[in-house]
Amino acid sequence: MLLTGTVLSIGLLPLAALAAPQAETTLDELSVTSVSPVQAKGTAGSRVPTGVLPVVTDTFSPVTMVTQDQISRNQPTSLGDALFDRPGLSSSSYAPGAASRPIIRGLDNARVRIQENGVVSGDVSELGEDHAVPINPLVSDRIEVIRGPATLRYGSGAIGGVVSAENNRVPTFIPPNGVQGQVTTGFSSVDNGRLGAATVDAGGDGVAIHADGFRSAADSYDTPAGNQRNSANESQGGSVGISAIGDRGFVGVSFSHYDALYQIPGGEAAESRTRLDPRQDRVISRGEYRPIDGPFEVIRYWAGASVYRHDEIGIGGDGIDGIQATFKNREAEGRVELQHVPVTTVLGTLTGALGLQSGRRVLNTQGESFLPQTESRSNALYLFEELTPVQGLRFQAAGRIEGDRLNSTARQFPSDYLPVAGEDPAAYALTRRFAPKSLSLGVLQDLPYGFVASLNGSYVERAPTGYELFSQGPHDATETFEIGDPTLRLERARTVEVAIRRAEGPLRLDATGYYTRYTGFIYKRDTGIRCGDDFGSCGSDDELRQIVYSQQNATFYGAEIGAQLDAVPVGNGWAGVEAQYDFVRAQFDDGSNVPRIPPHRLGGGVFLRADGWFARVNLLHAFDHTEIAPFETTTPGWNDLRAEVSYTKPLDPGIYGISEVTLGLQGRNLLNDDIRNSASFKKDEILLPGRNIRLTLTARF
Repeated sequence: MLLTGTVLSIGLLPLAALAAPQAETTLDELSVTSVSPVQAKGTAGSRVPTGVLPVVTDTFSPVTMVTQDQISRNQPTSLGDALFDRPGLSSSSYAPGAASRPIIRGLDNARVRIQENGVVSGDVSELGEDHAVPINPLVSDRIEVIRGPATLRYGSGAIGGVVSAENNRVPTFIPPNGVQGQVTTGFSSVDNGRLGAATVDAGGDGVAIHADGFRSAADSYDTPAGNQRNSANESQGGSVGISAIGDRGFVGVSFSHYDALYQIPGGEAAESRTRLDPRQDRVISRGEYRPIDGPFEVIRYWAGASVYRHDEIGIGGDGIDGIQATFKNREAEGRVELQHVPVTTVLGTLTGALGLQSGRRVLNTQGESFLPQTESRSNALYLFEELTPVQGLRFQAAGRIEGDRLNSTARQFPSDYLPVAGEDPAAYALTRRFAPKSLSLGVLQDLPYGFVASLNGSYVERAPTGYELFSQGPHDATETFEIGDPTLRLERARTVEVAIRRAEGPLRLDATGYYTRYTGFIYKRDTGIRCGDDFGSCGSDDELRQIVYSQQNATFYGAEIGAQLDAVPVGNGWAGVEAQYDFVRAQFDDGSNVPRIPPHRLGGGVFLRADGWFARVNLLHAFDHTEIAPFETTTPGWNDLRAEVSYTKPLDPGIYGISEVTLGLQGRNLLNDDIRNSASFKKDEILLPGRNIRLTLTARF
């Protein structure tokens, strides 16, 4: 039957590859070097052998992939923690293990879209670094980070990149043996952390079902300076899904629930015992249909809706421990793509897809919060076209136009952001409309010895978000008093990006360099003024930093490199070396630095993978970060020495009920170094976890 053991999802596949017939394809026939990781689902974690650097070469845009095997070994409980040490990536690490949002090339919040199975995550994590993303990596088959032209598919909110958690919550295949799954558990010493997660896929006779669940809990973690007070966290959740799968496509739906309780360490948050309790219910539907004839080869859709809420709890100014603020978010999004049949032209074969996207979001905050109720609507049309003139050479062009509307209550603050005696900032209803337009061009060329080179150029416009326009009050968890600018203009970015990659043979390489010129870059500017819980206290209180959303022209440039070499054969495997380097430099036109930029990092180590064993020793060094913005402090460099060993044993499922078991032991920050994240608002108040030993066990069936 079609789709048995395979995935039909556009993901990041080049359009030419999407045109290939899918019938009777099995995972064993798919090569990670020739298809997107999105297509290599089924047992995505084992598609890339343990310890092999996953490199995706058949896409125009750079893609970082964290495989299911890496997730099982590292056992991160947030997307930021899963990506923190990858080249070109970092995280906010506001509350390590809980609230740690990914940062891509120094860009975060409104410029980084987070999604699950193609649908936006539907949370409020971009409103404040203290807000968690309600996606637990433990039940993901892989995590993909997409940069460059491919982000036009998802909207101007992905100007910096897309972080996509991929799983089978909406079932897209029937397991070859009718049922398959995975159970993982682990314990970490630094925080008495314990976790467990399980996924099950089953099906037959054209029906596939999925179920998963997870739970994790950790006490306040230890640092080289002692225990980090108020840093405990716990989370749990799960999902169920069902799909009908036929010869020409599938349609499915899933329901998921997430809830957590985590503390905010450092400063006033720790003194006030601040903690957040995010809860989310979410419905996602996906499907595709392949007509027998007609102009369209494949029709696909993604749709989702979510209801999210969290309370910010702690000791208030009255000395009472209770709810200080509440954040609510209702969000719905839908996307349809029409992939046309290949067209033969005098220049080569043309493949392409036309997409329509629509979304609506209603944000509401209560209590000591900084954003009035805000409604956002967006509609977009986008087009991808790919031309293959000769074998090994491809060109791609993409365009997108959006219509965005945002309405809320704005306030007119004094130009110096200091209160005028006896006057409150005037409030008025405001609707802003924007029509951002984006365009990208790219070329992909196969080179000798398995190398692939790409060159991309893009022009992207981004509309300001509701909180950038309408913020107007205290956010105690982040210790900021945030003020939006209702007159903000479109943000424009012009980017040139060059990459060279190699995924086959003893050498794997993934290297990218980029240069981006921003016009009207929107950022959080620290005014140096300190406030209390209302604007009238600004300049006379010292509890909260006053942050104003502002615009300046800026330039970003940088590079990200990962490499791995199999050097010496050992048994049925290899011993080898690996290395990585990344940096981003970000400056405004006046010569000042963009705030909270990650440091230069250099790392490397040795590994062994053979006869079921995998061992690795790696050191990641971050250099001193001295290129700071006004009111920032420098961040000293650090060294993170890591070591791990694991053994995987195949088993007879007929006897043991499982097909494979992996036992692993991993050490992190073995030097017990003081690690501070220069991209975090909390870097001067908290240290990241100290020396940690993690024991892991994973069984597959």
